[in-house]
Amino acid sequence: MAQHTEKVSKPRRLLFRALDGIEWLGNKLPSPLLLFACLAFIIIILSGIFSGVSVTNPTTDEVVEVKNLFSKSGLEYIFTSAVDNFIGFAPLGAVLVTMLGIGLAEQTGLINASLKSIVFSFPNRLLTAALVFAGVMSSVAVNAGYVVLPPLGAVLFLGLGRHPLAGLAAAFAGVSGGFGANLALTSTDAILQELTAEAARTIDAGYADTITVTMNYFFAAASVLLITFIGTWVTEKIVEPRLGKYEGEEEGDIEELTSQEKKGMRLAGIGFLLTFALMAYLSFGPLRGDGAYIESPFFNALVFVIFILFLVPGLIYGIAVNEINNDKDLTRLLGKTMAAMGGYIALAFTAGQFIAYFGETNLGTVIAFRGADFLNSTGFDGISLILTFLGLTMLINFFIGSSSAKWTILAPVFVPIMMNLGYSPEYTTLLYRIGDSVTNMITPLLLYFPVVIAFAQRYNKNLGIGTLIAMMIPYAAAFLVGWLILLSIWTLFGIPVGPGAPITY
Repeated sequence: MAQHTEKVSKPRRLLFRALDGIEWLGNKLPSPLLLFACLAFIIIILSGIFSGVSVTNPTTDEVVEVKNLFSKSGLEYIFTSAVDNFIGFAPLGAVLVTMLGIGLAEQTGLINASLKSIVFSFPNRLLTAALVFAGVMSSVAVNAGYVVLPPLGAVLFLGLGRHPLAGLAAAFAGVSGGFGANLALTSTDAILQELTAEAARTIDAGYADTITVTMNYFFAAASVLLITFIGTWVTEKIVEPRLGKYEGEEEGDIEELTSQEKKGMRLAGIGFLLTFALMAYLSFGPLRGDGAYIESPFFNALVFVIFILFLVPGLIYGIAVNEINNDKDLTRLLGKTMAAMGGYIALAFTAGQFIAYFGETNLGTVIAFRGADFLNSTGFDGISLILTFLGLTMLINFFIGSSSAKWTILAPVFVPIMMNLGYSPEYTTLLYRIGDSVTNMITPLLLYFPVVIAFAQRYNKNLGIGTLIAMMIPYAAAFLVGWLILLSIWTLFGIPVGPGAPITY
């Protein structure tokens, strides 16, 4: 349970008690590793119970049927795919490669020295906002923000004498809850635009051709300020006071930099700038590709780019401060980094099986289509339809983590429905992005949820799923309320959601 060391008002005290209850209940679940193993077993059982249940994709007329993992072919799949499911667990490679670079920078002391420098030069009152903002903007790098920012946010807060889990939560909220907001266009914009246009073409092919990748840009850009403000407020007024004072084993060192550390920082800074310049050249040169910039080979290799951007300065700093004197020192430090990731690697095995079984059985797809059919049968229109659609999107997010996978299922159903009711495809996509974003941080089916738990357990070895969900629920609720208010203002005044993208059709 969190320790409430600060005097709080009665409403916040009641909120804290409710969150404590959620945390207590959630932590009664098995450890994340065992929980995913249990969930994988449950999926196998459900696949047998609902074997043969099917739905029809209204766009392609393809019949999707629940596959039985108790069948001969299902058992063959379970046994022959176990290794591939583990290796193919999407975050595994990205996390390990990125952490090699970040880990070296941490082991040599570069991150600690950088944090010292920030402590003495950066206004503490702006730090939380900067962290949430960085999380929101990280979607430019697709999912890299999940790997980089939560652990850095925790270390940064610890260095300032604040609770590290509050820093982790602020970064996680920005990355996951702010996934539908950005000042720049991302690959997600391109993917959703293609799916929306394809769905709109069934009603009006001419209109579908006018839907561009910037269809939600105005609203998404305005949402950056909203999410940054709300994320900062929730962190400082709810999450951090509820966590209380950090009394773990990890210590934050904020002593002045030594002359050797300053020299190492200067050399590492030069190395970083030169490496960054090289990466910039590659992004516009050999790795530019022929298509859109955000779909270039460079962006597809961002995990490796981040690895290099941390590795080079970390190596230079380690040499400068005599932490790395030969190749054996380098190997030892990299080995310590990977040793710290042992728990996550074990967790990735069971999580990988669960995610793979869920996809193989088609249970998520059937649930999504059945939910869409239910909403279509209600006869709702106007505000009732908008709110129900948002709720359905939020609910389905607990079964299907991928944003593009959900929209592939929902767009062919709801884009035409909303067009017939006078709402533009761009506006419908915006509603989907809001519903998808607010529950990202509280669904264990988010691929990077186990990653964040592994990072958090560095500061609380007994931390469970309930603790993380209890920390993130205030963000999810506040983001939803804030977005609904902004959406109401946008709709009331008929402001275009993007260039040439009206609310009405």
